[in-house]
Amino acid sequence: MGLSNQSVPKGHQTPLKSEEAIRSAVKNLVEEVHVVDVHTHLFPPNHGKLMLWGIDELLTYHYLVAEYFITAPATITPEKFFALEKQAQADLVWDSLFIQRSPISEACRGVITTLTELGLGELVERRDLDGVRKWFAKQTPEGYVDKVFELAKIKYVLTTNIPFEKKETVHWYPKTKEFDTNRFHTGLRVDQLLTGNWESIKEALDEMGIEHTIEGVKKLLEKWITIIKPKYFMAAVPPTLEFPSDEEMSTYAPSTINSATLLRRVLLPLAEQHHLPIAFKFDSVRPINPALREGGDGVVTTKVSTLQKLCLNYPKVKFLATFLARVNQHELCVLANKFGNLHIYGCWWYCNNPSIVEEITRIRVELLGTAFTSQHSDARVLDQLIYKWKHSKAVIGGVLQDMYVKLFHAGWSLTREEIQRDVERLFGGAYEEFMEK
Repeated sequence: MGLSNQSVPKGHQTPLKSEEAIRSAVKNLVEEVHVVDVHTHLFPPNHGKLMLWGIDELLTYHYLVAEYFITAPATITPEKFFALEKQAQADLVWDSLFIQRSPISEACRGVITTLTELGLGELVERRDLDGVRKWFAKQTPEGYVDKVFELAKIKYVLTTNIPFEKKETVHWYPKTKEFDTNRFHTGLRVDQLLTGNWESIKEALDEMGIEHTIEGVKKLLEKWITIIKPKYFMAAVPPTLEFPSDEEMSTYAPSTINSATLLRRVLLPLAEQHHLPIAFKFDSVRPINPALREGGDGVVTTKVSTLQKLCLNYPKVKFLATFLARVNQHELCVLANKFGNLHIYGCWWYCNNPSIVEEITRIRVELLGTAFTSQHSDARVLDQLIYKWKHSKAVIGGVLQDMYVKLFHAGWSLTREEIQRDVERLFGGAYEEFMEK
């Protein structure tokens, strides 16, 4: 990331002389920093319909759909809703959450922030959804990527690529499409290994003519490592998964295929062999209300000790982790304080609300300093990069102001250059340092 002024002698920098100067410097530096978004579900324009963008995608994102069904009329069932065209779904959400009531939730406010940052404030003021749609109709996918990355101040994003999803793999195999690898870095998503979803795995093996064995799964993933050149493996951890002990593993024959063998005989050895970190997401449960589809997933408290055992037993494997349950955040920070092969990233999903982002960020700074990544967007719709980073920066910047003021009053002089170096770490530099070590 090119951390700023690491070697500038202290005497060549001008200390900030007051609390007001410190707060102003922190606020400006956080607002202007270009971020590395270490986990998204975004796709580049050449992936066609997989690239989600525009007002109707924003309004029908599962955060808002779930919120809509809290107060939806009994006559509008999820089945009826999802049978509608995308625009008709968006109309219902807009009317219910933005016209009949104030869009005060974080997800709704995010839509307003996005439109305002795009220069559509007058249309928002008039509640002119048709006018917003006409503006989006004039945009091109390629040009809109440029616009969003510029507004959100994105250096690059990490994407999520699933080798077990045919709609995704067609863009890579048998012929890989060229796209902007400077702004879209890849991650290899392998949830199926941890859930033991053998049917999905078998289909992927058949697609490449590979045998249905443990070694076959390793061959499959090695092929995809070659094809997409991922920066890391990525997986959402099932709430029931626990680290399988050596004793448990000894009970499985070499040919046994389940989540335990796929983890310890496939994923972890490949991570170590190819020097690929594994980015885990903990505490989601899918689904608790299947009728809501993507919006029906929930949160559950899982065992942080599972991650501890992974870090302890595989010291040569680097792990990135984010947890969804608020109650797990403190234990996670303590764990990251003890293992150099663990890096915490972001405030995921239901934690990506300002009150929780503030609390988590304070805990992390107090325990870890700048050795973590403060946020990731988890965006599925390109436009979400705009509001998620604007809202997160406002909260994280406020926390950092308080922390630097406390340091100043403790007797430590601060310069703008030193603060800039720290801010760049928290918004992507620490991730890059972790990946390189």
